[in-house]
Amino acid sequence: MDNNPKNSVFQVRLPIIIALALSFGVLIGANSFKASPNNAQQTAKGYLKFRDILSYIDRDYVDTVNVEELTDFAIAKMLEKLDPHTSYIPASEISIARSYLEGNFDGIGIEFNVFRDTVYVVAPLSGGPSETVGIQAGDKIVKVNGENIAGVGITTQKVLEKLRGTKGSKVQLSILRKAQTKPMNFVVTRHKIPSHSVDVSYMLDKQTGYIKIARFANNTYAEFKEALSKLKKSGMQRLVLDLRGNPGGYMDRATKIADEFISGNKKIVYTDGKGTKYDSDTYAKVKGEFEEGKLVVLIDEGSASASEILAGALQDNDRALIVGRRSFGKGLVQMPISLNDGSELRLTISRYYTPSGRSIQKSYKKGTEEYGNDILNRYKKGEFFHQDSIRFDDSLKYKTINGRIVYGGGGIMPDVFVSRDTSDVTNYLNQLFAKNLVRKFAVNYFQDHRKEFEKMPFEDYKTSFLVSDKMLQGIIKEASSLKIVYKEKEFERSKDLLKNHIKAYIARSAYGSEGFYTIFQERDRELKQALQSFGRAGLLEKNYVQAHSVPE
Repeated sequence: MDNNPKNSVFQVRLPIIIALALSFGVLIGANSFKASPNNAQQTAKGYLKFRDILSYIDRDYVDTVNVEELTDFAIAKMLEKLDPHTSYIPASEISIARSYLEGNFDGIGIEFNVFRDTVYVVAPLSGGPSETVGIQAGDKIVKVNGENIAGVGITTQKVLEKLRGTKGSKVQLSILRKAQTKPMNFVVTRHKIPSHSVDVSYMLDKQTGYIKIARFANNTYAEFKEALSKLKKSGMQRLVLDLRGNPGGYMDRATKIADEFISGNKKIVYTDGKGTKYDSDTYAKVKGEFEEGKLVVLIDEGSASASEILAGALQDNDRALIVGRRSFGKGLVQMPISLNDGSELRLTISRYYTPSGRSIQKSYKKGTEEYGNDILNRYKKGEFFHQDSIRFDDSLKYKTINGRIVYGGGGIMPDVFVSRDTSDVTNYLNQLFAKNLVRKFAVNYFQDHRKEFEKMPFEDYKTSFLVSDKMLQGIIKEASSLKIVYKEKEFERSKDLLKNHIKAYIARSAYGSEGFYTIFQERDRELKQALQSFGRAGLLEKNYVQAHSVPE
């Protein structure tokens, strides 16, 4: 166990996990919204008070103020008095927020990374407009439409704003490429870019399929169906469904996927809100493509909302074995409400419950800050390393459809616990990740050896390519230039893990997502445990089929 949680790889990624979970959660379609008749008078008084104060400030305050910024700030502070997931998204940020879930956007089709104020192309998306004009992995974007973006404190948000635009519009890019002495200019026509939410799907062996879902967006169900069909044609008899790090999204996409695994008309999820307006019950209703067959679901502390709906439905119906660590614990449903100025309110309108009656929502009574620190507190208490450090109240005990004990009140607890492995994690390694050094090195290495990789089949790369000591010295040299002090003991401790990441990221540029995950998962102890758990999953599936078989 690492004694310095502040410096773990998990901590480097923690803000991303929490931000995604808090921002995207479970969403349902927006409907018209009206104030409660019981509070109409109080609502009117509050509105008039806010209007008067804003008017006085705008008219009489000693300095000129930005009224729109004041309004956005006031709204954000007001929502802090509610729950951690009700949120307000200003009009200036709404397009990027929506594109995460809408499944596609208009852009130039690249995966990029910002390193030392420089925008690196990690990979052009296959078939996208950037690949079409010849942009390559490893290229540095230094100008967009003649405006310098290198060395000016550029952020990912600013890059997205400059590269995305209306379909058919053109953007001029100035590119620096290795072996080229002068910048290269490309004109890229923006086009609709698919945003995939099923990261990868492939066969782990002759009988085992693997599907990783990154979030539940517009296209997720269609992508999942396509992946499932492909794997079945490849001979899949059992499946690992990976929901680790999945922050949620649209609830109905998660329930449709659950329906592909659950037979008959058994309950998947239900919601309960104020009154009955937002109450709902969702049942299985279609003949799914994988209602029989061993199923293991991977979850962790980054699995939230719709991920928990899917995992909870499969667990409560005794359809899947859940492997990993306790999930995030978000059991609130948000309704997106478009406002007149183009901004959006995502308002919590109900709680969701798993089929056994469990609420997955963890407590937020101690405030937003304490709520946001929950994952870190779990780490400090040792929950990521010891299952017996987790305590559930007996009053929150429930039973699955076949009588197994499960608990509510704070995420989905897996059937098979897997501790986090920090044995190879050091402060030195964390600094390399924090500075994006590993990914940058891999992209540059691929670019320098592109012709070699084009001739090398992936299976040959997987079995024969080795990350050499010379390559590692290159990383160390680059780190030193960034004032990262070399520590030999820490480096030796992290060496094998570092090699794995370098090889995986090179594979990402050379062979795509499947290449990346195939290499990366060689050190994935949670996936290895999932594969070892198919025996238990088989017993669960056998009892499930016997108890819930229905006539054709």
